Amino acid sequence: MAIFKLQVNGRNYQADVEPDTPLLWVLRDSLGLVGTKFGCGIAQCGACTVHLNGEATRSCVLPISSVGKSKVTTIEGLSAKGDHPVQQAWDTVDVAQCGYCQAGQIMTAAALLKRNPKPTQAEIDDTMAGNICRCGTYHRIREAVKLASEINTATPNKKQKTK
Repeated sequence: MAIFKLQVNGRNYQADVEPDTPLLWVLRDSLGLVGTKFGCGIAQCGACTVHLNGEATRSCVLPISSVGKSKVTTIEGLSAKGDHPVQQAWDTVDVAQCGYCQAGQIMTAAALLKRNPKPTQAEIDDTMAGNICRCGTYHRIREAVKLASEINTATPNKKQKTK
């Protein structure tokens, strides 16, 4: 066992785990952040998606020893009040059925919109294709990502100075 220092959702943590322990299990079992879900364990379904330095990353196959000083963001840290544009769009479109895949879907969509605020339908489809929804709400997921891009670009950047 080794002690790993992590920055998750803007807070510093320590976890005393084996170096090959997947980040998913550190988040869930050591830190109590259970919003990130286990789906397949082989990085194929997307339920375990978190952000690693802003990039969508499958946490079920990422050993904690590979995280280093990277900043980890989970669904719990996406927004303090659940008002991220993707979360707003998910509510508006009523995407979730069972909800199991939704944290991973939302984290993947949020990373896409950060990288590309106005994606085309093809870019949305390409990015979201790696996330599996057993309920088959793909049409609502696409609609929500598109709506989130509209909300995102309509909301002024808080870091910009106003005149």
